[in-house]
Amino acid sequence: MNAESAIDVRGMTKRFGGRTVVDHVDLQVHTGQIYGFLGPNGSGKTTFLRMLCGLLRADDGSGRVLGYDVIAESDAIKREVGYMTQRFSFWEDLSIEENLDFVARMYAVKNRRATVRESIAQLGLAGRKKQLAGELSGGWKQRLALAACLIHKPKLLLLDEPTAGVDPKARRDFWEQIHQLSAEGLTFLITTHYMDEAERCHRLAYISFGKLLADGSVDDVIAQVGLTTWSVSGPDLPHLAEQLRTQPGVQQAVAFGNALHVSSDDATALKQAIAPFQHPPYDWREIPSGLEDAFISLMEGSKDNFTP
Repeated sequence: MNAESAIDVRGMTKRFGGRTVVDHVDLQVHTGQIYGFLGPNGSGKTTFLRMLCGLLRADDGSGRVLGYDVIAESDAIKREVGYMTQRFSFWEDLSIEENLDFVARMYAVKNRRATVRESIAQLGLAGRKKQLAGELSGGWKQRLALAACLIHKPKLLLLDEPTAGVDPKARRDFWEQIHQLSAEGLTFLITTHYMDEAERCHRLAYISFGKLLADGSVDDVIAQVGLTTWSVSGPDLPHLAEQLRTQPGVQQAVAFGNALHVSSDDATALKQAIAPFQHPPYDWREIPSGLEDAFISLMEGSKDNFTP
């Protein structure tokens, strides 16, 4: 394992019945990185996270997490990883302070009371520490969940769609906290559906139907997909999109605000396909492909692993 890698795994595979939900995934995440893990619902993201932290045993694969064997030393990994699940999973009839104290007890945290106080202060929860968890808004529940993940001083955080259902300001504040913790050496693997959050990550991986389709920086991922994209504006764009989608050489025609993004990985075929529509009242211009263009292309081109 690379000394700079918090995660270095190869061939990670998980099957349920006859279905392979994670299919020989390789991933390397360096210490201190914020690594975005993206893909549609049901793509295998959560299963992969649970294998990394020892909650699920891989059917195949090898490697290390925080220097420990990902298969044989899962108990050691659990002690040094914080895992935030998709759903709020704390006790709603306990206060913020009581929830954090309970988690600290589970991890046998030394100087528990002082650690709980420090955690509450660090994430700005002091004014609400006596408030019941069940009374918190989505943003405050998120802060509590993050504080609980950090209570035992982990070296790696696995966060599964941590900002789902959270308002834009709370999301921004959350990501500022993540970058601060990353600067202090903490490593993150974060699943998200938000493109603006994906662009805040140091590196990204895209998984669809269990297979890893692209990874690298934002620019790397866009380049790997290899799209050419045109933007078109004008009247009755929904009708134009329907026409374009029937043309050979057009892989996607997707609404973006007051325009359509029309894309293909074959620039010549795309140019020929759109030529009959390049006249007034439509305004066409070639633009750099964006991350969302790339992800839509990856999603539409992948094969459903539920199909026999």
